[in-house]
Amino acid sequence: MFLSNATFSRDIFYWYVHHSIHPSIFGQSDNKIICQTAHHVLTSLSCLNEQKHTRICQKAHFRPPQQERVTALTVCSKVCFAIGGAPYQITGSALGFFLQIFLLDVAQLDPLSASVILFVGRAWDAVTDPTVGFLVSRTPWTRHGRMMPWILVSTVPAVLCYFLIWVVPPIEQGKMLWYLVFYCLFQSLQTCFHVPYSSLTMFISTEQKERDSATAYRMTIEVLGSVVGTAVQGQIVGMAGSTCINSTSVTNSANHSMHSNSSQILIDDKIFNERRAYMIASAAISLIYVLCAVVLFLGVREQDTHRRMSFRTGLRLVMSHGPYVKLVLAFLFTSLAFMLLEGNFAVFIKYTLGFRNHFQNILLVIMLSATVTVPMWQWFLCRFGKKTAVYIGITWAVPFMILVVCISSNLIVSYIVSVAAGASVAAAFLLPWSMLPDVVDDFKVQNPDSHGHEAIFFSFYVFFTKFASGVSLGVSTLALSFAGYVTGGCVQPDSVNFTLKMLVSAAPVALIALGLFIFQMYPIDEKRRQYNNKQLQRSEDQDSEMEALQPVIKA
Repeated sequence: MFLSNATFSRDIFYWYVHHSIHPSIFGQSDNKIICQTAHHVLTSLSCLNEQKHTRICQKAHFRPPQQERVTALTVCSKVCFAIGGAPYQITGSALGFFLQIFLLDVAQLDPLSASVILFVGRAWDAVTDPTVGFLVSRTPWTRHGRMMPWILVSTVPAVLCYFLIWVVPPIEQGKMLWYLVFYCLFQSLQTCFHVPYSSLTMFISTEQKERDSATAYRMTIEVLGSVVGTAVQGQIVGMAGSTCINSTSVTNSANHSMHSNSSQILIDDKIFNERRAYMIASAAISLIYVLCAVVLFLGVREQDTHRRMSFRTGLRLVMSHGPYVKLVLAFLFTSLAFMLLEGNFAVFIKYTLGFRNHFQNILLVIMLSATVTVPMWQWFLCRFGKKTAVYIGITWAVPFMILVVCISSNLIVSYIVSVAAGASVAAAFLLPWSMLPDVVDDFKVQNPDSHGHEAIFFSFYVFFTKFASGVSLGVSTLALSFAGYVTGGCVQPDSVNFTLKMLVSAAPVALIALGLFIFQMYPIDEKRRQYNNKQLQRSEDQDSEMEALQPVIKA
């Protein structure tokens, strides 16, 4: 008798939920409270007859949140997502390692002009990041998502501009303007690719573990992309050889007159071959860029959160979030350190160490070492925590930065230093992008009513790192100009060699120390990260409960 009455009461309660609650009667917050209460009552009644409860739930289109299952990302989806990050790193490594030396020794611009191109191009790139972040956040949802159209549309014009960066125009007066225009255009178009792609991390899954796993895949592919960019650019250019002007004067004018014509023809042929090699390398990288974008577009589906935001309010909230500010400042200085090393290491190897024919191989070893050690750092941060991984991973490079400038020029030691430095480069690649989602989650916990700010978090982090890159390249090239850098020379003055040692050792070590000092104040440790994860999971359960009862409310 009791069972029959309880079953009847439950059926009456389902009928009431199904027919009585209507959005026009109650507000959204009231409906949520009613739905949560309804679920708890229905759950308590369900213990009397689980099969009956399930059948009536299906009739009412209701499913309790405990029965919700979060679909895990497949390995294929993670790989496709990771491949989408390769174009940025492939082109970034080629530009970072080779653009400075290309402008100085192949295009034969003076150091001052080269520094203007590098600084203005990177500064312009940095300015476009928050602009694109704002536009992305205001983009309406399409059948391909909100991020994917940006990625798809920007790809082809980006690779065209990238190719033209490595072309030496047949003009002398407008050469600087040529490189400045196409460098800025490429950076803008690549921003239209990279900012949506970076924000996509928060839209491929709501699960922190899935995002961390996808980030590890991404970092592995991105470091591999850096290897590809360094290998393609370095090996193709290396096969062409490099030209230089021997500063040794020829005392015998008769012999000089006899061989001047043949020597000039030989130099012209070498210059032509070197310029053609840079164009072939850029064409190959452009093709890889397009293929990676296609794989990303076909293999990843972003989740529609139906969230909109006020950019001004969101920017104010994001920039006042303490953990985000401290994380960005810390990685700003450490990133600046590695960018100084990256931007000047090729010139340092070529002139200070004297390994003109080996510099592309040494750079390749650094990136191969970084690729191999990314999985190790992913295991390390999962085992010992992300903050510990930062301290160990970033400081690992410091002894080798000091060693490479203290010892005499030795090829074997240079390769050993390159292998060790690559491990630290891997940590610098992985850790910022692994920790940014933690900051976003912390922001969501502290600001539960503020949604849709993911693009601001990622775009402004990219803005600061790119601005740091522009400063590092511009200042370092300008420093070489003041030191007396000889464009196209076979050897450089001692003042240039000393400046290069400061740029690849002393300055990066000081910046790393400053960045780690700021990082000590970063408050999100493993305990707080787990707490945030539990709070967000609880909030998602409540949201799932509300969504499950929406058909009942609207009926």
